[in-house]
Amino acid sequence: MSSTESRRTALDALHRSLGATMTDFAGWDMPLRYGSERDEHNAVRTKAGLFDLSHMGEITVTGPQAAELLNFALVGNIGSVGVGRARYTMICQADGGILDDLIVYRLGETEAASSQYLVVANASNAQVVLDALTERAAGFDAEVRDDRDAYALIAVQGPQAPGILASLTDADLDGLKYYAGLPGTVAGVPALIARTGYTGEDGFELFVAPSDAEALWQALTKAGEPAGLVPCGLSCRDTLRLEAGMPLYGHELSRELTPFDAGLGRVVKFEKEGDFVGREALAEAATRAAENPPHVLVGLVAEGRRVPRAGYAVVAGGEVIGEVTSGAPSPTLGKPIAMAYVDPAHATPGTAGVGVDIRGSHEPYEVVALPFYKRQK
Repeated sequence: MSSTESRRTALDALHRSLGATMTDFAGWDMPLRYGSERDEHNAVRTKAGLFDLSHMGEITVTGPQAAELLNFALVGNIGSVGVGRARYTMICQADGGILDDLIVYRLGETEAASSQYLVVANASNAQVVLDALTERAAGFDAEVRDDRDAYALIAVQGPQAPGILASLTDADLDGLKYYAGLPGTVAGVPALIARTGYTGEDGFELFVAPSDAEALWQALTKAGEPAGLVPCGLSCRDTLRLEAGMPLYGHELSRELTPFDAGLGRVVKFEKEGDFVGREALAEAATRAAENPPHVLVGLVAEGRRVPRAGYAVVAGGEVIGEVTSGAPSPTLGKPIAMAYVDPAHATPGTAGVGVDIRGSHEPYEVVALPFYKRQK
């Protein structure tokens, strides 16, 4: 394969047979949509949606000092994650800038009291994260392994997801908490069943061997048909996560921002033992954010119909007060919405006189607290 050619997931032929519109995403050929983005979005909010997320980057960390390595390499306290649980965390540069946001699953013990963790990175940053973990592993009795080709990842998300999955597995889904994962069998296929997702809904992410992906997708499709499950592309995944106020790397998160700049300082655990990469810079960033934050991440809801896009200026009183990081029409709210970094003086929900500069026209927007949408539990 040439370096310019997109990688294809194990489900590529199936997506094409379903008439998916394909797009290049982080070097992968991925389904953008199968039909209507709005219909796919609404299916996940009200019934269920099926996603191919095999572009995500899986990295396995094993060894007697796997936890110590991850505690040093990442900002979270990975040593406190119990077997079968997962944690949202970040990997930062020495200056505190975010390299990526991650989910780390603790898979349990192997031989000789060797811990095993699965680190899941964003597709666009998988190589960066792999390189950083490999470099930071020096001096630790632990191995970092590139497992990107070892897994396909299928997600079933939405209020009907638990029922659909329960019909295909004898795993204890009722006992599976949010941000937990357990090994099991789904439709006869061995899988790591994780109660995680990026849609704001209940749902599951299933890590399986690429050779099993198609059989699992077909089984989920058949089991989900009576419940209204539909295949979903990356386009509706973006509007779902935006409504749920979930950050996207390259938009709300970047190397120029620390977790405190992004309003996610809670993921940094200074109380954990030992040093970790970025500790000193992040302690300074925490103080800065508490005393004099340069900006705050807020939600914006349009009063009109024009859609804001990443990079558009947020304005008030004729002055630029911030920048849109993500924007799209919200199928759930029926209006355009955006996340934006704005100066603290204009960050309070209900602040009057805020607009977005859309091609020279200052369109009025309401400042709201994030998230825009929260599911009823």
